[in-house]
Amino acid sequence: MGEHQTYVKLSEDKLIPKSDILLLLRTYNCYHEGKNFQLRSREEEEWGLMLEGLLNIHWGLHRPIRLQMYDDNERLRPSRNNMSAISKARSTESNNNSLSRENGPGEVEGEGVLEEEESPQLPRTRSDASFMHVQRRSRTNTARDLQRLRTHRFSINGHFYNHKTSVFTPAFGSVTNVRVNSAMTTVQVLNMLLQKFRVENKSEEFVLYMVHESGERTQLRDSEYPLVTRVLHGPCEMISKIFIMEADLGEEVTYDVAQYIKFEIPVLDSFVEKLKEEEEREINKLIKKYIALRSMIVHQLECKTHPCDPV
Repeated sequence: MGEHQTYVKLSEDKLIPKSDILLLLRTYNCYHEGKNFQLRSREEEEWGLMLEGLLNIHWGLHRPIRLQMYDDNERLRPSRNNMSAISKARSTESNNNSLSRENGPGEVEGEGVLEEEESPQLPRTRSDASFMHVQRRSRTNTARDLQRLRTHRFSINGHFYNHKTSVFTPAFGSVTNVRVNSAMTTVQVLNMLLQKFRVENKSEEFVLYMVHESGERTQLRDSEYPLVTRVLHGPCEMISKIFIMEADLGEEVTYDVAQYIKFEIPVLDSFVEKLKEEEEREINKLIKKYIALRSMIVHQLECKTHPCDPV
Protein backbone atom coordinates (compact mmCIF):
# COMPACT_ATOMS: atom_id res chain seq x y z
CA MET A 1 0.00 0.00 0.00
CA GLY A 2 1.18 3.57 -0.72
CA GLU A 3 2.36 5.87 1.99
CA HIS A 4 -0.36 7.99 3.60
CA GLN A 5 -0.24 11.54 2.22
CA THR A 6 -0.32 14.37 4.77
CA TYR A 7 -1.34 17.97 4.07
CA VAL A 8 -0.63 21.47 5.32
CA LYS A 9 -3.32 24.14 5.57
CA LEU A 10 -3.10 26.98 3.09
CA SER A 11 -6.36 28.44 4.41
CA GLU A 12 -9.37 27.15 6.32
CA ASP A 13 -10.69 25.40 3.21
CA LYS A 14 -7.52 24.75 1.17
CA LEU A 15 -4.78 22.17 1.69
CA ILE A 16 -1.41 21.51 0.09
CA PRO A 17 0.65 18.29 0.28
CA LYS A 18 3.27 18.37 3.01
CA SER A 19 5.93 17.09 0.59
CA ASP A 20 5.37 20.13 -1.64
CA ILE A 21 5.73 22.53 1.29
CA LEU A 22 8.94 20.85 2.46
CA LEU A 23 10.42 21.18 -1.02
CA LEU A 24 9.46 24.86 -1.20
CA LEU A 25 10.78 25.41 2.33
CA ARG A 26 14.16 23.97 1.35
CA THR A 27 14.34 26.39 -1.58
CA TYR A 28 13.21 29.26 0.64
CA ASN A 29 15.90 28.63 3.26
CA CYS A 30 18.61 28.14 0.64
CA TYR A 31 17.76 31.59 -0.77
CA HIS A 32 18.07 33.14 2.71
CA GLU A 33 21.13 31.13 3.74
CA GLY A 34 23.15 33.00 6.35
CA LYS A 35 20.32 35.47 7.02
CA ASN A 36 17.74 35.84 9.76
CA PHE A 37 14.88 35.11 7.37
CA GLN A 38 15.35 31.36 7.28
CA LEU A 39 12.27 29.53 8.57
CA ARG A 40 12.29 26.83 11.22
CA SER A 41 9.95 23.86 11.09
CA ARG A 42 8.67 21.48 13.72
CA GLU A 43 5.91 18.93 14.17
CA GLU A 44 2.91 19.78 16.34
CA GLU A 45 0.50 17.10 17.52
CA GLU A 46 -2.63 19.12 16.84
CA TRP A 47 -1.41 21.16 13.88
CA GLY A 48 1.15 18.97 12.13
CA LEU A 49 3.97 20.75 10.31
CA MET A 50 4.55 24.19 11.81
CA LEU A 51 6.72 26.88 10.21
CA GLU A 52 8.06 29.86 12.14
CA GLY A 53 10.18 32.88 11.28
CA LEU A 54 10.28 36.49 10.16
CA LEU A 55 7.79 37.74 7.59
CA ASN A 56 8.50 40.92 5.61
CA ILE A 57 5.57 43.31 5.17
CA HIS A 58 5.76 46.48 3.07
CA TRP A 59 3.84 49.64 3.89
CA GLY A 60 1.41 50.69 1.17
CA LEU A 61 -0.78 53.17 3.05
CA HIS A 62 -2.09 56.41 1.61
CA ARG A 63 -3.63 57.79 4.80
CA PRO A 64 -1.99 58.61 8.14
CA ILE A 65 -2.05 56.20 11.06
CA ARG A 66 -2.30 57.06 14.76
CA LEU A 67 0.18 55.86 17.33
CA GLN A 68 -1.03 54.74 20.73
CA MET A 69 -0.75 57.42 23.38
CA TYR A 70 -0.89 55.45 26.62
CA ASP A 71 0.96 52.44 27.93
CA ASP A 72 -0.86 49.10 27.87
CA ASN A 73 0.19 48.45 31.46
CA GLU A 74 -0.22 51.78 33.16
CA ARG A 75 0.81 51.74 36.78
CA LEU A 76 -0.86 53.75 39.51
CA ARG A 77 1.11 56.78 40.57
CA PRO A 78 2.44 56.55 44.15
CA SER A 79 0.70 58.72 46.71
CA ARG A 80 2.48 61.60 48.40
CA ASN A 81 2.74 59.59 51.62
CA ASN A 82 4.82 57.00 49.82
CA MET A 83 7.09 59.43 48.03
CA SER A 84 9.49 59.74 50.97
CA ALA A 85 9.76 55.95 51.28
CA ILE A 86 10.45 55.63 47.58
CA SER A 87 13.07 58.37 47.79
CA LYS A 88 14.84 56.56 50.63
CA ALA A 89 14.76 53.29 48.70
CA ARG A 90 16.28 54.94 45.65
CA SER A 91 18.98 56.55 47.80
CA THR A 92 19.88 53.18 49.31
CA GLU A 93 19.97 51.58 45.88
CA SER A 94 22.18 54.40 44.62
CA ASN A 95 24.67 53.83 47.44
CA ASN A 96 24.74 50.08 46.85
CA ASN A 97 25.42 50.56 43.14
CA SER A 98 28.05 53.30 43.49
CA LEU A 99 30.88 50.82 42.89
CA SER A 100 29.32 49.54 39.67
CA ARG A 101 28.90 53.11 38.41
CA GLU A 102 32.54 53.82 39.06
CA ASN A 103 33.59 50.73 37.14
CA GLY A 104 31.27 51.44 34.20
CA PRO A 105 30.16 55.08 33.97
CA GLY A 106 27.11 55.70 31.82
CA GLU A 107 26.06 52.05 31.87
CA VAL A 108 22.40 52.82 32.52
CA GLU A 109 22.31 55.41 29.77
CA GLY A 110 23.87 52.95 27.36
CA GLU A 111 21.12 50.45 28.05
CA GLY A 112 18.54 53.11 27.32
CA VAL A 113 20.15 53.91 23.99
CA LEU A 114 20.27 50.25 23.06
CA GLU A 115 16.58 49.85 23.80
CA GLU A 116 15.73 52.78 21.56
CA GLU A 117 17.87 51.46 18.73
CA GLU A 118 16.23 48.04 18.95
CA SER A 119 12.76 49.57 19.02
CA PRO A 120 11.01 49.17 15.65
CA GLN A 121 11.08 52.29 13.51
CA LEU A 122 8.45 53.53 11.05
CA PRO A 123 9.94 55.51 8.16
CA ARG A 124 7.81 58.57 7.51
CA THR A 125 6.82 59.78 4.09
CA ARG A 126 8.58 62.96 2.95
CA SER A 127 5.23 64.53 2.08
CA ASP A 128 4.08 64.36 5.70
CA ALA A 129 3.81 67.94 6.95
CA SER A 130 4.49 67.03 10.55
CA PHE A 131 7.67 65.22 9.57
CA MET A 132 8.97 68.18 7.61
CA HIS A 133 8.11 70.45 10.54
CA VAL A 134 10.09 68.29 12.94
CA GLN A 135 13.03 68.11 10.52
CA ARG A 136 13.26 71.89 10.27
CA ARG A 137 13.04 72.51 13.99
CA SER A 138 15.34 69.70 15.06
CA ARG A 139 18.40 71.70 14.03
CA THR A 140 17.52 74.80 16.06
CA ASN A 141 16.14 73.33 19.27
CA THR A 142 16.87 75.49 22.29
CA ALA A 143 17.21 74.19 25.83
CA ARG A 144 13.60 75.20 26.49
CA ASP A 145 12.43 73.37 23.36
CA LEU A 146 14.27 70.25 24.40
CA GLN A 147 12.72 70.39 27.86
CA ARG A 148 9.26 70.80 26.33
CA LEU A 149 9.97 67.88 23.99
CA ARG A 150 10.90 65.66 26.92
CA THR A 151 7.59 66.37 28.62
CA HIS A 152 5.70 65.20 25.53
CA ARG A 153 7.96 62.29 24.57
CA PHE A 154 7.70 59.27 26.82
CA SER A 155 8.10 55.54 26.53
CA ILE A 156 5.17 53.23 25.72
CA ASN A 157 6.20 49.64 26.31
CA GLY A 158 9.71 50.50 25.15
CA HIS A 159 8.57 52.60 22.17
CA PHE A 160 8.95 56.36 22.31
CA TYR A 161 5.82 58.43 21.72
CA ASN A 162 5.74 62.05 20.64
CA HIS A 163 2.32 63.68 20.53
CA LYS A 164 3.45 66.11 17.81
CA THR A 165 4.39 63.34 15.39
CA SER A 166 1.96 60.63 16.50
CA VAL A 167 -0.16 60.92 13.33
CA PHE A 168 1.77 60.27 10.13
CA THR A 169 1.93 58.13 6.99
CA PRO A 170 4.67 55.47 6.77
CA ALA A 171 6.87 55.87 3.71
CA PHE A 172 5.31 53.95 0.84
CA GLY A 173 7.22 50.76 0.04
CA SER A 174 9.25 50.80 3.26
CA VAL A 175 9.57 47.36 4.81
CA THR A 176 9.18 45.98 8.30
CA ASN A 177 8.89 42.43 9.63
CA VAL A 178 7.11 40.44 12.31
CA ARG A 179 7.85 37.00 13.75
CA VAL A 180 4.93 34.72 12.92
CA ASN A 181 4.14 31.05 12.44
CA SER A 182 2.18 29.14 9.84
CA ALA A 183 -0.84 28.80 12.14
CA MET A 184 -1.43 32.55 12.29
CA THR A 185 -4.17 33.91 10.04
CA THR A 186 -4.13 37.19 8.15
CA VAL A 187 -6.08 38.94 10.91
CA GLN A 188 -3.66 37.72 13.57
CA VAL A 189 -0.64 38.88 11.55
CA LEU A 190 -2.22 42.30 11.07
CA ASN A 191 -2.90 42.60 14.79
CA MET A 192 0.69 41.63 15.60
CA LEU A 193 2.07 44.21 13.16
CA LEU A 194 -0.09 47.00 14.58
CA GLN A 195 0.75 45.98 18.14
CA LYS A 196 4.46 46.01 17.35
CA PHE A 197 4.36 49.70 16.49
CA ARG A 198 1.58 50.55 18.98
CA VAL A 199 -0.74 51.66 16.16
CA GLU A 200 -4.10 52.78 17.51
CA ASN A 201 -6.08 52.05 14.32
CA LYS A 202 -8.14 48.87 14.27
CA SER A 203 -7.02 45.91 12.18
CA GLU A 204 -10.36 46.00 10.31
CA GLU A 205 -9.13 49.15 8.56
CA PHE A 206 -6.34 47.24 6.78
CA VAL A 207 -5.80 44.25 4.53
CA LEU A 208 -2.80 42.36 3.21
CA TYR A 209 -2.08 42.01 -0.50
CA MET A 210 0.35 39.85 -2.40
CA VAL A 211 1.69 42.25 -5.04
CA HIS A 212 3.57 40.75 -7.98
CA GLU A 213 6.24 42.37 -10.10
CA SER A 214 3.86 42.20 -13.07
CA GLY A 215 1.36 44.42 -11.22
CA GLU A 216 -1.00 41.61 -10.31
CA ARG A 217 -2.46 42.12 -6.84
CA THR A 218 -4.26 39.46 -4.79
CA GLN A 219 -5.83 40.04 -1.40
CA LEU A 220 -5.02 37.61 1.39
CA ARG A 221 -8.32 36.46 2.87
CA ASP A 222 -8.92 36.52 6.60
CA SER A 223 -8.69 32.72 6.77
CA GLU A 224 -5.36 32.50 4.90
CA TYR A 225 -1.99 31.93 6.55
CA PRO A 226 0.41 34.62 5.24
CA LEU A 227 3.61 32.74 6.10
CA VAL A 228 2.49 29.71 4.07
CA THR A 229 1.44 32.02 1.24
CA ARG A 230 4.89 33.64 1.31
CA VAL A 231 6.58 30.23 1.00
CA LEU A 232 4.30 29.26 -1.88
CA HIS A 233 5.19 32.42 -3.81
CA GLY A 234 8.90 31.94 -3.24
CA PRO A 235 11.48 33.90 -1.26
CA CYS A 236 12.42 36.54 -3.84
CA GLU A 237 10.74 39.86 -3.11
CA MET A 238 11.74 41.19 -6.51
CA ILE A 239 8.96 38.96 -7.84
CA SER A 240 6.30 39.33 -5.15
CA LYS A 241 5.85 41.27 -1.91
CA ILE A 242 3.29 41.39 0.87
CA PHE A 243 1.81 44.88 1.34
CA ILE A 244 -0.44 46.31 4.04
CA MET A 245 -3.05 48.65 2.55
CA GLU A 246 -6.29 50.36 3.50
CA ALA A 247 -9.29 48.07 3.25
CA ASP A 248 -11.38 50.67 1.41
CA LEU A 249 -8.66 51.89 -0.97
CA GLY A 250 -6.94 48.72 -2.13
CA GLU A 251 -8.38 46.52 -4.83
CA GLU A 252 -7.38 43.32 -6.57
CA VAL A 253 -5.77 43.45 -10.00
CA THR A 254 -6.08 40.34 -12.16
CA TYR A 255 -3.25 39.01 -14.29
CA ASP A 256 -5.03 40.03 -17.52
CA VAL A 257 -5.37 43.63 -16.35
CA ALA A 258 -1.85 43.69 -14.92
CA GLN A 259 -0.41 42.96 -18.38
CA TYR A 260 -1.46 46.44 -19.53
CA ILE A 261 -0.48 48.43 -16.42
CA LYS A 262 3.17 48.98 -17.31
CA PHE A 263 2.60 50.05 -20.91
CA GLU A 264 3.21 53.68 -21.84
CA ILE A 265 0.18 55.93 -22.39
CA PRO A 266 0.67 56.17 -26.20
CA VAL A 267 0.72 52.37 -26.44
CA LEU A 268 -2.43 52.11 -24.36
CA ASP A 269 -4.08 54.75 -26.54
CA SER A 270 -3.30 52.69 -29.64
CA PHE A 271 -4.87 49.64 -27.95
CA VAL A 272 -8.00 51.68 -27.25
CA GLU A 273 -8.18 52.83 -30.87
CA LYS A 274 -7.89 49.27 -32.12
CA LEU A 275 -10.64 48.16 -29.76
CA LYS A 276 -12.86 51.02 -30.91
CA GLU A 277 -12.34 50.05 -34.56
CA GLU A 278 -13.18 46.45 -33.78
CA GLU A 279 -16.26 47.59 -31.86
CA GLU A 280 -17.42 49.69 -34.82
CA ARG A 281 -17.05 46.74 -37.18
CA GLU A 282 -19.10 44.52 -34.89
CA ILE A 283 -21.76 47.24 -34.55
CA ASN A 284 -22.01 47.60 -38.36
CA LYS A 285 -22.37 43.84 -38.73
CA LEU A 286 -25.22 43.79 -36.23
CA ILE A 287 -26.94 46.75 -37.94
CA LYS A 288 -26.78 45.06 -41.36
CA LYS A 289 -28.05 41.80 -39.89
CA TYR A 290 -30.89 43.62 -38.16
CA ILE A 291 -31.89 45.48 -41.35
CA ALA A 292 -31.93 42.23 -43.35
CA LEU A 293 -34.02 40.39 -40.78
CA ARG A 294 -36.42 43.31 -40.44
CA SER A 295 -36.86 43.48 -44.20
CA MET A 296 -37.68 39.74 -44.35
CA ILE A 297 -40.22 40.02 -41.50
CA VAL A 298 -41.95 43.03 -43.06
CA HIS A 299 -42.12 41.25 -46.41
CA GLN A 300 -43.72 38.16 -44.83
CA LEU A 301 -46.30 40.29 -43.03
CA GLU A 302 -47.23 42.10 -46.23
CA CYS A 303 -47.67 38.78 -48.04
CA LYS A 304 -50.14 37.56 -45.39
CA THR A 305 -52.14 40.77 -45.51
CA HIS A 306 -52.06 41.14 -49.27
CA PRO A 307 -51.30 37.94 -51.19
CA CYS A 308 -48.16 38.47 -53.12
CA ASP A 309 -47.93 37.75 -56.87
CA PRO A 310 -45.93 34.64 -57.59
CA VAL A 311 -42.45 35.45 -58.65
